[in-house]
Amino acid sequence: MTLADNSAPSPVINEKWVLIATILPSTIAFLSSSILNIALPNIQKEFNATASSVFWVVNIYMLFLSALILLGGSLGDHFGRKRIFMIGIWGFTITSFLCGIAPSIELLIIFRALQGIGGALMVPGSLAILSAVIPTERRGMAIGTWSTFSTLASIIGTPLGGLIVGADLWRVLFFANIPLGILAIYILSRYVPETRDADASTAKLDYGGALLITLSLAGITYGLSEIGTLGISDPLILVTLGGGLLTFIGFLLVERGNKHALVPFYLFKNRTFSGANLLTLFLYAALGASSVFLPMNLIQVQNYSPEIAGIATLPIGIGIALMGRWSGRLVDRVGARPPLTVGPIITGIGFALLGFTGITGGADDYWLTFFPPIALISFGMGLVVAPLTTAVMSSVPVTSSGTASGINNAVARVAGVLALAIFSAMMMAIFTDNLGSRTSTLPLDSESRAFLDIEATRLAEASPPPNLPDETAQAIVLAVDESFIEAYRVVMIIMGVMCCVGGLFAFAVIDHKQIA
Repeated sequence: MTLADNSAPSPVINEKWVLIATILPSTIAFLSSSILNIALPNIQKEFNATASSVFWVVNIYMLFLSALILLGGSLGDHFGRKRIFMIGIWGFTITSFLCGIAPSIELLIIFRALQGIGGALMVPGSLAILSAVIPTERRGMAIGTWSTFSTLASIIGTPLGGLIVGADLWRVLFFANIPLGILAIYILSRYVPETRDADASTAKLDYGGALLITLSLAGITYGLSEIGTLGISDPLILVTLGGGLLTFIGFLLVERGNKHALVPFYLFKNRTFSGANLLTLFLYAALGASSVFLPMNLIQVQNYSPEIAGIATLPIGIGIALMGRWSGRLVDRVGARPPLTVGPIITGIGFALLGFTGITGGADDYWLTFFPPIALISFGMGLVVAPLTTAVMSSVPVTSSGTASGINNAVARVAGVLALAIFSAMMMAIFTDNLGSRTSTLPLDSESRAFLDIEATRLAEASPPPNLPDETAQAIVLAVDESFIEAYRVVMIIMGVMCCVGGLFAFAVIDHKQIA
């Protein structure tokens, strides 16, 4: 790594400002990945949107972020980490403003896609700049500080989002990114030197691989997301799914023969690295999809306010934060395999129990209904996060640590993208079928049934047809809630099984001696 201009005198580095400049963008990136979930019911109501459109508000951001994050890191190594980092922050900040003023759900989805591209340029630069600028003897403390603030952002993001959304100010969630982004840009330009990888200038950027994986994820995600609405035999579904699978095969072929591949496949020859990433795929698929479905259940079916719904999910972040250091020390004593076996199984039990929680009496019943399974998920994930990172980083040579970390982060984000696509389609299919069955005996004319069929695309936000007797309308409202709970139950149980399978797989594959 070298400074951008070796002929100029090196600037005096103020490490405090470097930390602030890297923590601020990381904070808004973490918040944008999670805080918006609480706002989805409000967004759906304001735009009168279908459930599929609302899911795309989340998924399109994660799709571009996960597909391009490895390329974003490579661009920083080539052209300057600070330069690419600042371009990413500018892009993220401008698109945050556009998201905040979006007049329709369609434009919001487009602006979120652009925000994901900005995030892909921004996210990798944060730790890369810290590692390049902070001296080795203080780097661990700096990264620890960065991690602490990132974790705090994840913890306070959901309840803070609940308070903002509860005041019907969901657009503020986007506008809040603007001053933080501008402040980070100012500090970066004034206090942080440019660095780049001296060896990267001789390497070629893998633009082809980045394009293919983006097209592949887009096709597969769209196809899976819309199956529940259009049906698996629809030509558009067949084209997008088929195109996505073909471009993924093309991605594998391109990467396999590329010396400068985004994803060096030789790393997966290590069983521990492969096993840890597969476990990451299962766990973060469940965690990512549940972070969307659980708030929808709490707000739209259980009648929690957005403020209370945000607080209700808070224990998960608290558990991960409090147990991180303890589980890290546990790895030093017993190795990574025991916590990576037990933790996912406990997490899986928590998800399954959430599925068995039906319609409750509201927030007053929280402690006896939703809190116990959420506490299990909190404890299980607290056992997993630090050992999982240790397993990934300890299974590869030090020279490949940055690439390994990037791959694992990309796997976690891709897991959330695909899981939300698959489970949203599953939710839609089960909900529609159940709603049809539960309302089949009600005295509805053909016009009312057609209206209800259209409303079913909105999931729990579906409304009864107008001008019905109160008794019939109330029966439809109950049918909507019960149909959502039935679909939610199936999805959560499947998530629980996935986590348990991941734990058993970790027991079989993770090399106990390698990470003892």
